[in-house]
Amino acid sequence: MVQPRVGILTVSDRGSSGEYKDRSGPVIRKIVEERLNGLVEQTEIVPDEIQAIKDTLLTWVDKNRLDLIFTTGGTGFAPRDVTPEATRLVIHKEAPGLVFAMLRDSLAVTPHAMLSRMVAGIREQTLIVNLPGSPKAVRENLETILPALPHALDLLRDDPAAEHNH
Repeated sequence: MVQPRVGILTVSDRGSSGEYKDRSGPVIRKIVEERLNGLVEQTEIVPDEIQAIKDTLLTWVDKNRLDLIFTTGGTGFAPRDVTPEATRLVIHKEAPGLVFAMLRDSLAVTPHAMLSRMVAGIREQTLIVNLPGSPKAVRENLETILPALPHALDLLRDDPAAEHNH
C-alpha cells in the first residue's frame, strides 16, 4: 500500500477560538502515523459551522487530493453539532459499513454511542470519516475501522492489485 496522505479536521467552537486545547486530533495523528503508516499533511481546527467544515473538506479533497480525512467533534445531539450535515454536502457516496462497525463496537462500551451521528463517505478518491470528539472515543472508533482502511484506500486509488492484496 502507498503511504496515505491524511488530513485531520477538529470541529470545535472552543478549540477554534483557542479556549480549549485539541486532544483528539493528536490521538488521530499518533494512530495514523504509527498504525497506518500515514503522512498527516493537513490539520486544522474550525468552529462548529457547516460552511467552515465544508470549505475545509472541499479544499483538502479537490485541491490537496488527500487520500483520507478524519474529522473529530460535532457528531452528537448538541444544537451546534453539524459535522455530519457538512460532510454529507461534500461526499458523493456514503460508506455506511464503517459507521455501522464503529457504532456496533461503541455500543459494547456505552449506551451513549447510539447518540452519535457519524458519517463516512467518499468524494472523488478520498475517504472522509467522522469521529466523535473525545480522545477515548476517537481511539476506540479508529481501532475498529483501522484493519479495513488500507484495503479501502487501495480500492479508491483503483490499484489493480487491491482485489488480491487483502
